[in-house]
Order: sequence, then C-alpha cells, then structure tokens
Amino acid sequence: MSDLMPNDRPVYAVTDEHLIPVSDHLSRMQPFEPNRNYYIRQSLEVFRKHNPNAPTFDASQGDGGASLPGTPPAILERAAQLQINHGTSYDPPNGPKEYRQAVIEKYWKLDSSLGVTPENVLATAGGRDALQKAYMSMLFLGHKRQGDVMIVSRVPWVCYSWGPYGVGANVMWAPGSPENGWAYTPDAIRESVAFAAHSERKIAGLVITSPDNPTGRVYSPEKQAELAHTALEAGVPFVLFDWMYHYVTDESPMDLNSFLRLFEPEERKHLMFLDGITKSLGGSNIRNCHLIASDEVTQFVNIWATHSNVSTFYSTAVAQAAYEMGFAEACRPLVEPINASRRLIKDFLDEHRFKYILGKGYYTFINIKAWLDLKGWQSADQLGRYLAETYGLAVVPGDYFSPYGQEWIRFSYALPVEKTLAAAQRLVEGLQSLA
Repeated sequence: MSDLMPNDRPVYAVTDEHLIPVSDHLSRMQPFEPNRNYYIRQSLEVFRKHNPNAPTFDASQGDGGASLPGTPPAILERAAQLQINHGTSYDPPNGPKEYRQAVIEKYWKLDSSLGVTPENVLATAGGRDALQKAYMSMLFLGHKRQGDVMIVSRVPWVCYSWGPYGVGANVMWAPGSPENGWAYTPDAIRESVAFAAHSERKIAGLVITSPDNPTGRVYSPEKQAELAHTALEAGVPFVLFDWMYHYVTDESPMDLNSFLRLFEPEERKHLMFLDGITKSLGGSNIRNCHLIASDEVTQFVNIWATHSNVSTFYSTAVAQAAYEMGFAEACRPLVEPINASRRLIKDFLDEHRFKYILGKGYYTFINIKAWLDLKGWQSADQLGRYLAETYGLAVVPGDYFSPYGQEWIRFSYALPVEKTLAAAQRLVEGLQSLA
C-alpha cells in the first residue's frame, strides 16, 4: 500500500503505459444514422388517416408476434417454469450452463471430437449484442488496432454498416454486382484486403450472412467455406458466419458438424458462428442469440460482459425449451407459412415479370428502376413513402441499406399466404398507378 498515490490526488485507473492514446477521430466521424426500418410503419398512418376502413399491409419486417404467430405459447410457458425453478440470481456472463449444453447437444448436436464444448458458447441479448461482442473481439484479438476494417457485402443489413463503426472499426462494402445478388467472390475479398492496405489498414474481420438480409441470397456451405478460406489465407484474422435465417428454408438448415470439418482445427479458432431465435422462432422481443467461438474469444467476451451487457435468464430459457423440444418442430408454425409464401411470391414475381433476388429466409429484393424512371425519382425512398402513404403498403427502400440498393426494395413475405398475396397485389397496383 505504501506506493499508492495519496487520496487527495487524482490517479488513473490503469498505469501510464496502458492509457489509451488521445485522438480526435471522434470529432471527424460521420454522424450515426438511425435504423430507419423502425420508422417505416409510421408512413402507413398517413394512409390510415384518409382510409380508416381499408386494410394495410406491412411487408417491411419479419416480426414474429406481429406478422406471424410468434414463439409458441407452450414454449413460453415452459420457459416461465424454468425461470421459476431457477430463481432470479445472477447467472454466468456467458449464460446458464443448461442453456449452453442445449445449444451444443440439442440444437447443433455437435460431435464431441470437434472439440467444441458448452464453454465455447456465449449467450447474448439478441443478434446486435452478439455482433458488438464479436466486433470487439476481432479488434482486440486480431491485429489489436482500432481503425482497421470490417468487410461486409455491397448492400448489407444496415446494422452491419454502423455497428462496427461504433466500436472503432471502419466498414468496407465489398465489390459485387446486382446480377449475382452482390455476392462475395474470392477475388472481391482479396481486392478488399489490398484496398485496405493502400490506406495502411488491415482487415479485422469478414461477415458472411446466409440467407442474406436484405436480399435473401443464399451461399452453399461449400461456397461459404471457400470464401472463409480465401479470407484466412489473405491474413484476415476472423470470419463471422451469421446464420440467423438458416432455419427459415424449405431445404435443410446448416449442419455445423459437417461445416467445421471443412476446416483444419487451427483454422476453426478464427471462425465465429451467430444464430438465435429472433427470426426462426419469432422471438423478436425475447432477445436471445448465441455466439460460438474459440476459447480465446469466449474468454475475452466473458470478461468484457461482466462490465457491459448479459442476457436474461428468461431469454435463454425460451431458447433452451425450444431446443429441447426439437427445434425443427418448435419453429414449424412460423417456417411452414413462410415457405408457402416464398413459393407464392416467386410465382407472382415471375408472372408479373419483375427482376428480383429470391433465395431463402423471408425477404425478396425487387428491382423498381423502371417505375423510378417514370416519375424521375432518384431513389427507392421516394417510392417507399408513396406506396405507404397512398396504397397502405410498407416495404423497405433498398437505399436504406446502402446507396447501391437505391433501385430496389426489400419485400418481406414473413406473412400468411393470403396476406403475402394481397400485399403483392397492392404493390402491383401502386406501381401501375405511376404509369
């Protein structure tokens, strides 16, 4: 105690050599933009004011509990009983052991020989919380620098552009073309690494999303592995796979057992996997996601979570109850109507000769350039407001995601079939009015 500074003098919490260098970069950062998806529905109020008895259609989101039934009540009741039995004391920052075991043993059914255990699972308060913790890990454990770069697709989910930026990582939209849904290619990843090097920056991480938001585009497991190998070989320290929509399909969901075997054990330490119940189980406001990562990453996040944000027990209990039921059965009430709507919307778009991108998940990206040209409008934002206020249809303008989506709209078919059809018909009606 004798070497401590006197109590009447200020003292830093860390020693001088560990102080963060002073930088004025915060004063030069671009102001954060809100996620405008949260406000799209407000435009429908203009239509309702003038058409109080007319139906409106929200094809902007995929909100379980609103557009679809949401998490089945039996699962919520089972989770409530788990909460009662468990009590309300603190849990470990990575989530209850029973939950993490359910993730590994019931949900993914992972082969123990792969070396992934419940200790490699992190419970998070939804996908955005998981992403923030992943970005922090990439910066602190990779090249150990702020200002390095996160690679995302050319037209990414809006939070991919702003989430990394908020924790000190720059964001790069990788090369890509609308003809292939702005999909990554190995050359695009290598070109991104080289481009960052021109400004003396390195790539902190690559984000691969499949099915994609906003386009619905899907990468095969083999293509995802090829892209990840390309990134790792180019010196990218981490690749994050966002599989939040992978159960929303009429095919097979991702198989983590077979996927991990596409990588050597040493390579697996550089991979992160994000998944949860927000989309496939309709748990929008339950806020549960899990992140699977290496020992180094999970240990880092565990420590950081004790000073930041941890998931609630109830959110993990809902997921645990669904995993123990058998997740394919638990999510069937949501996934089956979405699959039926996907078949319908594909036929509808083909019949009306739209140019579109449609994979899996529950979004299709529709090109509306011809109608913008008719009005002389410069972006889909103008069309989006027109459709909502005049025709009672909410969609997401493509330029909400990036400028490269300004000739597109995102249309959600996370609706019962009859509502999907009615919303699609309302879209055609609104577009035809422009002619």
